[in-house]
Amino acid sequence: MDGRVYYEPLVDGVERLPTELQMFHGAPLIMRAAHWHAQVEINFIVRGWAHYKMSGHEATFSQGDLALFWGGQPHWLDEGSEDLVYAGGHLPLVHFFRLRLPSDVQAKLMKGATLVTHATDASDPINFARWNAYARSGDSIKASLAVDELLLRIERIRFSPYSLLPELRAVEDNGGLDHHTSPIVVRICEYIAENFREEIDSIDIAVAADIHPKYAMTVFKKSTGMTLNDYVNLMRLSYAQAMLMRDDASVLTIAMDSGFGSLSAFNKSFRKVAGTSPSDFRRDVRGRPVAAITARDLAHRAAL
Repeated sequence: MDGRVYYEPLVDGVERLPTELQMFHGAPLIMRAAHWHAQVEINFIVRGWAHYKMSGHEATFSQGDLALFWGGQPHWLDEGSEDLVYAGGHLPLVHFFRLRLPSDVQAKLMKGATLVTHATDASDPINFARWNAYARSGDSIKASLAVDELLLRIERIRFSPYSLLPELRAVEDNGGLDHHTSPIVVRICEYIAENFREEIDSIDIAVAADIHPKYAMTVFKKSTGMTLNDYVNLMRLSYAQAMLMRDDASVLTIAMDSGFGSLSAFNKSFRKVAGTSPSDFRRDVRGRPVAAITARDLAHRAAL
């Protein structure tokens, strides 16, 4: 043993707060295994370096690097410098869908790519520290400002040089990634990311992953802690919330565009998650800080 304290992911490797914004700033613990969370992860390396194993590629982020990747695929912080300090957050899908990124970049992120830029400056360490403090302050206005400023910072990446990984090199198997089930989960996530706004079910997903529907449901639940239906529904509702926050389209149009087959199904699902109707959500979210409404942890409803 090397004497280090390690981060132990949950038994199934899943973070269970998909609708909650989580900010962090400090020295991370090296993970013993991969984990998974239904949010986009932002990493800014304040000091030192960090090495990640993703599904299908690996990446090393050094001081000053800003990275963005979809946490919905297994990833593993397996090594880092002794002086490593990083900042960032787990960004709920509703905020990810608000981002004005190039469409191809957003699609590639949802399918497992990692975006990294070295074009950062002296203001980034200060800003990430402030956003972390604001998000944890308990003040809904400060939390809302943290979200909005973070989104603007991410959107500015498009105006500077950036890279999209993976690189063409294999990931060594040290026992942290399940190389039998992980590729299946990756294929499932890719298919859902591309098609959640269409009428799809577990059979369609299983066919796309080239496995039996029951096996698809079992593997996905075991690997992610979510059922296929819960995951598809989370994608659709997050997309709908983002549309309600930024667009003036009718609720019916948003329901159809988000993948719901009817307005009644949309209203029922939305109310179950948000505790209010889509119309009331739109009115409230435009009248008070965004984070006060969308950062609630609603995951317990599905016993994730």
